[in-house]
Amino acid sequence: MVGRIGFGVMAAAFSAWAATSGQPDAKAVLSNVSKAMGADGLKTIQYSGSGADFSLGQAFSPTSPWPRFNDKTYTRTIDFEKQAWQVQRVRTQGENPPHGGGGQPLVGEQNQNQVVIFNDNTPWTQRLGLILLPWGFLRAANAAGDTTARSAKVNGKKFTVVSFLGQNKAPVSAFIDDQNMIERVETKIDNPVLGDMPYEALYSDYKEFSGVKFPTRMVERQGGYPILDLTITGVKPNVEANIQPPQGRGRGGFGGPNAASGEAPTEKLGEGAYLILGGYAAVAMEFKDYIAVIEGPQSEQRALAIIAAAKKLIPNKPIKYVVNTHDHFDHNSGLRTFVAEGATVITHQMNKPYYEKVWANPHTLNPDKMAESKAKPKFETMTEKKVLTDGSQTLELYRVDGSTHNDGMIMAYLPKEKILVEADEFNPPARVATAPPKDINPYNVNLEANIERLKLDVDRIIPIHYPNDGRKVSKAELLMAIGKAN
Repeated sequence: MVGRIGFGVMAAAFSAWAATSGQPDAKAVLSNVSKAMGADGLKTIQYSGSGADFSLGQAFSPTSPWPRFNDKTYTRTIDFEKQAWQVQRVRTQGENPPHGGGGQPLVGEQNQNQVVIFNDNTPWTQRLGLILLPWGFLRAANAAGDTTARSAKVNGKKFTVVSFLGQNKAPVSAFIDDQNMIERVETKIDNPVLGDMPYEALYSDYKEFSGVKFPTRMVERQGGYPILDLTITGVKPNVEANIQPPQGRGRGGFGGPNAASGEAPTEKLGEGAYLILGGYAAVAMEFKDYIAVIEGPQSEQRALAIIAAAKKLIPNKPIKYVVNTHDHFDHNSGLRTFVAEGATVITHQMNKPYYEKVWANPHTLNPDKMAESKAKPKFETMTEKKVLTDGSQTLELYRVDGSTHNDGMIMAYLPKEKILVEADEFNPPARVATAPPKDINPYNVNLEANIERLKLDVDRIIPIHYPNDGRKVSKAELLMAIGKAN
């Protein structure tokens, strides 16, 4: 299995191409490929099949692949003329028992409908969802003014490699075989954890569908692991697309919530303890000579808001520590900002080698504050328990034993306030539940078991992932969620 650290052997093999003499003409190559693939006159296409998708940055451990979800059905419709696409799929749980994040456990079938219609504000990463397809690449490369071609060998096989510069200044390259079929399209995108992250799409087992050559196996990879793996069984060229914006106010897309901007709202939890809202929650705690912050989530923008709020609440003291609950990207994407601030990262010992490795990756596509400052990360690790105290203020950190969400999960306990701060083990609804759910979440059950194991006197639970604007979540709600309510 390809490891996350180092981004994968396959990526390295394709990058280590050997140029040969006599560089081909890019426009002529693209024309030949378009004819061979039946892309001339292709305005829309719809393809369907089944396979799996994987949740980037939500692995069970630093050495695990991204967790899998089964795609029972998958249909994608693309309008190349209108620059729009729609994905409809039915997903089921792929990790049994559940391991990792990404919305696990998924009970029953989940119907998803994602629509992307390009406009002037469409992010480059979403545009790549079209450009990394062979037909999207052909259009984008023909439209680019800097398209080049070269001959190359990869593992002894000859390719023609056509490249152009993307909006983010990273090359987008297609590897074309001697049958004029595109076997691979690759580029790099910015990731707040992995830096300049390879993004690659692999195409194989081409067959003809109504005059169009189409791969029946499609694999996309990010960060060295698959994020999509499909077997295609049906292709319809030039169908009536009629892609419309989604109705209603659903979340849209397959991702999580975004970090909020502006000054973060806060709430006092106790003497020298403050809840910071406005996105994923964080807690700032005042010690005699320093500040400790629980969690550096979401993004540099969110981390800067948390840092500003902590300094405003607790002036004239440095942020000495940032506590990282686990290594999922929505919970650690602000850690590098704290490193640039000079903070020491407290994390489970299994995460330190991973962070040291991936934080050394180049961040040239979107340099962050850690890259600009050239700050070196500092760590204090823990296994089962760690306590910060100055004799007056105390913060207790515990590993969540038996967590299947993340193997190095840490929760924080404020003994004076009887407050438990946790991430993803219990994500309560916006309103207090009046009855247990039909399906009991095993993560919730395990959290309650850890509270009992450690004999923690908990009055209030602060869920980092869904803070519900600071709503006071009681232990009774957790008991209700696992069917133990009186």
